[in-house]
Amino acid sequence: MGGPRRHPSAGPPATLSVHVPEIKMTSLTEKRAARTQPETRKIRGKVHLREHLMGWLFVGPFGVVFLAFLIAPLAYALYLSLFQKKLIGGTSFVLFDNYVKAFTDPSFLSGAWFVIRFSLVSIPLQIVLALVMALILDAVTTVFARFSRLMIFLPYAIPTVIGAVMWGFLYSKGFGPLTDIFGLFGATAPDFLGSDLIFYGLLNVVTWQWAGYYMIILYAALQGVDPTLYEAARMDGAGRWQIATRIKIPLIAPALILILVFSLIGTLQFFNEPQILRYLAAGTIGSDFTPNMYAYQQAFSLANFNYGSAISFALGGIVFICVYAFLFFTRKRRSFL
Repeated sequence: MGGPRRHPSAGPPATLSVHVPEIKMTSLTEKRAARTQPETRKIRGKVHLREHLMGWLFVGPFGVVFLAFLIAPLAYALYLSLFQKKLIGGTSFVLFDNYVKAFTDPSFLSGAWFVIRFSLVSIPLQIVLALVMALILDAVTTVFARFSRLMIFLPYAIPTVIGAVMWGFLYSKGFGPLTDIFGLFGATAPDFLGSDLIFYGLLNVVTWQWAGYYMIILYAALQGVDPTLYEAARMDGAGRWQIATRIKIPLIAPALILILVFSLIGTLQFFNEPQILRYLAAGTIGSDFTPNMYAYQQAFSLANFNYGSAISFALGGIVFICVYAFLFFTRKRRSFL
């Protein structure tokens, strides 16, 4: 029954063979397969070169201005500081003689000592005022706070020359309003342009000019702090004072270091305010009041460009050492707080 039976002596059944046609690669696949490693490296190199050229194309205009108006003048001033011009013998190469003369010059040393003392008072004062104002404005979110933020920042937007002239008018004993105001009470107005109070007069001008700018930097840093940290602190029973001193101030320590470096560099290069007020201070502010003023007097009043350049670079060395020392110690501790 059924189909025909296969004899036991017969071999295994024949398998059915199917012919599968060979698939040929396309021309694109052949090109990719034929591409060698050196060719791939060459193509990638061209792409990277094109990217670098585009980057230099965008950076190029700034680089030209940077080299022409900063690096080249500095290099030329350094070159001048290594020479000395004499009435007899002309200009001669003296290497570091001008720098030795600067650090033994009483006028330069007295000016450097003044800006160091001024920095020790003005920098902490500016930072404390800026920090207090930033903390207050960060805690208050009313329209009045926005207006106050603008008014505190406004003195920085006023040019330094205009601000110095304005304060010179306010300090003046001849036509300033302080004389009339104190006269109403039968008192004598303080002479902030005199030798006894000129330090505090300049301190007031600098603090008024820069505290608002530092406040904006600290306020922006406070705005970047996660508000959930404040909520968690309140849930743990922390008050406003504890939140400010233990959360806000430590978290904005990098911004505090930044403004401290800015203020240190700016104060050691003190020039604009005393240079403007010296014409109203009746001899209180001399030409060697600060190192920058002394370098300006040597270069542009006495035409002693070589010594003036040496004084400028000597002051730059002092600024560099002070800033580097501060950054070195704060880097060790990660913070000065």
